[in-house]
Amino acid sequence: MAFRWEKLRQLWRLVRESHALPMAGETQKPVIAASDAVAIMFIGHSSFLVQTAGMAVLIDPVFATRLILLRRQRRAGVRVRDLPDIDAVLLTHAHMDHLNLPSLRAVTREMRRRGRPAPITIVPNGVEDLVRKLGFAKVVSLAWWQATEIGALTITATPAKHWGARMFNDTHRGFGGYVLQAAGVPSVYHSGDTAYFRGFGEIGRRLHPEIALLPIGAYFPDSYRGVHTSPEEALQGFLDLGATTMIPMHFNTFRLGREPMDEPLPRLLAAAEGAGVGAMVQVLEEGESFVAMTRVEELVAHA
Repeated sequence: MAFRWEKLRQLWRLVRESHALPMAGETQKPVIAASDAVAIMFIGHSSFLVQTAGMAVLIDPVFATRLILLRRQRRAGVRVRDLPDIDAVLLTHAHMDHLNLPSLRAVTREMRRRGRPAPITIVPNGVEDLVRKLGFAKVVSLAWWQATEIGALTITATPAKHWGARMFNDTHRGFGGYVLQAAGVPSVYHSGDTAYFRGFGEIGRRLHPEIALLPIGAYFPDSYRGVHTSPEEALQGFLDLGATTMIPMHFNTFRLGREPMDEPLPRLLAAAEGAGVGAMVQVLEEGESFVAMTRVEELVAHA
């Protein structure tokens, strides 16, 4: 009981701080990906729009201004009405900063308004009941290393070191990340929330992702590193994966850790420069897209 009260006290302090400054950032419209390219748009926090293999996929979409009382610090990079037609929504776990019910309803509602088919949603095992009544055409649940196909796109669930409860006691819920693969285009790995663990190396050996979306925030106090990576640990995870490009996420949007909001990114860039891989880290502002052509060498960023 004392542990729960301490967690609630910490949360209330974060809520108060989240309202101290006005929101920053601007919304933009997505680029349209060519058939031989992957376009990755950073929406904010851990939310991305990935266009690949003729599919448009949202990962952990959060468009809401508030998570109950906790207010975001930067606007979502795109409006729901400006999204392309969405084929699938991937959810890494049930935490409210990743599985946001109002945002998911808004996506399915927008597809209905256009007269388009509802997207499917892919979730870890044990999360199905949270999304079943949100208007998705189908709910697919995956355990680690299981895969499903959407058109030419293969989506494989990957392990993580985190936890999946929506509330304090529903600890049966799964969690993890995903690798998106299709012939002729670079593969994309979204880790979900995770601490550093040996699984990064195994994911690299099994699935060979080329572009890695990795979290760098909410690592202080040090106890948080049991479920989140520091910037330096995220970089080590990237190196373990053997990927060619790292896109940082899970920073600068919600006040979730006690580190300064502007600390994670400079720490990551300094570590990358020190490791001689600074050019492999691609930082996106909300609303910016990274476009990767069929040849990995021909990577370009679009504002």
